[in-house]
Amino acid sequence: MEVDELLAISPEQLAQALLVRRQVLKQELPGVIRNLEAEEDSLEPRVKRADESHRKANEKVALLKEERNQSQKAASKLLVEVKDSKEKLVDSGGMVNLDPNWKKEKLIEQLEEIENSIQTSALDHRSERKLLDRRKKLLEENEKWLKSRKKSNPEMSRFVDSRGEMISSYRKADSAHRKMLEAVSKAQPLHEKKVLLTAELRDIRRQMDRARELLDQSDIAIEHWQRRLKEGFGELGAGYRDLMAASNKVSSGGRSSFARAQRSASKSKKARGEEE
Repeated sequence: MEVDELLAISPEQLAQALLVRRQVLKQELPGVIRNLEAEEDSLEPRVKRADESHRKANEKVALLKEERNQSQKAASKLLVEVKDSKEKLVDSGGMVNLDPNWKKEKLIEQLEEIENSIQTSALDHRSERKLLDRRKKLLEENEKWLKSRKKSNPEMSRFVDSRGEMISSYRKADSAHRKMLEAVSKAQPLHEKKVLLTAELRDIRRQMDRARELLDQSDIAIEHWQRRLKEGFGELGAGYRDLMAASNKVSSGGRSSFARAQRSASKSKKARGEEE
């Protein structure tokens, strides 16, 4: 609608349109509210299920993380003991006849390197899995060496046993870590579903609150515009201010609220320009 057309609308026409709108809303809003209530009833159990699924997924991640941390902690402690035992055996000559492959692999040093990367680096899931695969390969390659050394040199029994416990702890830690990464991957879409459904439920409740508010206001609004059409648009007492005050002011040569705002904005802009 053009500006001229808007200005041509009489107060009576506008009041009649507002009255009709309020009357229509009063008729339609109960149905709208019932539909929204039905949507809320349908959505609430889905939100609860999504929230429960996400909670259980997070609990599983937490349990696996704790299992990983405990095994990792035990393995790290054993790693220190094994390193110390190795140094003592080397000093005493108990490891003179080391297997060439064992020298080359330097298992302990590589395990320490991997351990440090896991503990201190911000890695994505793919990088973490690569480190776990590398550690698994190292442990497997040296397991045969452990068994053969234990048989050939009884003095190394304690050293070999400690290494065996260390390897077992690392394997438990790696297994829990892999399961944890899988659980995290499964938990992510559950989180996204929960967020989506929660937002949808929140929006429905917001619409419902607004519809109920409008319905509660309907009788008062209808009465208001019926009285206006009957008694006019001037001052009618409490709650019925003069709706024609601004129009009458402009008609008598005064500035409209829009003109006053424009003039104020122009003055402010001019003042800022002078300050600069």
